[in-house]
Amino acid sequence: MKHVAVLMGGWSAEREVSLRSGKACADALERTGYRVSRVDVDRDVAATLRALKPDAALNVLHGRPGEDGTLQGMLEVLGIPYSHSGVLASALAMQKDIAKIVLKAAQVPVPGGMIATRKEAAKRHLLPPPYVIKPVAEGSSVGVFMVREDHEHPPQELNRPDWAFGERVVVEPYIPGKELTCAVMGEKVLGVIEIVPTVKFYDYEAKYAPGGSRHLLPAPIAPAVYGEVQRLSLAAHRALGCRGVTRSDFRYDDTRSGIEGLSCLEVNTQPGMTETSLVPEMAQHAGITFDELVRWMVEDASLDR
Repeated sequence: MKHVAVLMGGWSAEREVSLRSGKACADALERTGYRVSRVDVDRDVAATLRALKPDAALNVLHGRPGEDGTLQGMLEVLGIPYSHSGVLASALAMQKDIAKIVLKAAQVPVPGGMIATRKEAAKRHLLPPPYVIKPVAEGSSVGVFMVREDHEHPPQELNRPDWAFGERVVVEPYIPGKELTCAVMGEKVLGVIEIVPTVKFYDYEAKYAPGGSRHLLPAPIAPAVYGEVQRLSLAAHRALGCRGVTRSDFRYDDTRSGIEGLSCLEVNTQPGMTETSLVPEMAQHAGITFDELVRWMVEDASLDR
């Protein structure tokens, strides 16, 4: 019987949802006959794993240290095969500014904009509103601000002494239209979901609270656009050198003709795995149960990713 360590929790802003993802995955693995150790990741995780000696690690941390290459490097050193992307792809995808350069070079359309310090972004409008400010390296819409036309000043929260999301931020034009997302599982592209927020902005709460958003699958968009989102998701996954499961998020300005209005916002190398998460929903639509998806992720685990 294969022994799997399910790595969850950690100390990022996304700890709570990671614990939920981890519980759902650990339960699924136990149902499918694996021996499971549930590991709430702390600073002593290397010692914990050395004592457990698992055959594989299922990494369901969100944010740092599980999504930025740090944990991946540690697992390489310990020689424990692990799920999802490797060291470089994880670090690359997490740094939104560098990921954009790589995606653009691979002909994946990305929004314009700039990098600034949080103090500069708080001082004056660096772009004409509406625009978006987000941390260079956080996920799940944590620390994201939508600056509308009626905002005289940028968000002053950026000046807070207890700001926990790093000194550099991405400032991007706001792209009106639809929020689309698509997952890649190995080399298989899943369906495209349109996320319709039931609140003004699809933020952390909307993402994880039941009823915070509606997911339309398949997304009600033209077949050519649907196919292009799938093609770009695989292109982005490959460009960053990702492995296992990823999910790419897009904005689609449907006032522009054909596929012109598509922009890739980011590639998530550690997408949510809770019951309300997008990837399990896309897998289900493709005829892959939650248990089968989690099993696939464990069987796909390797070193030198």
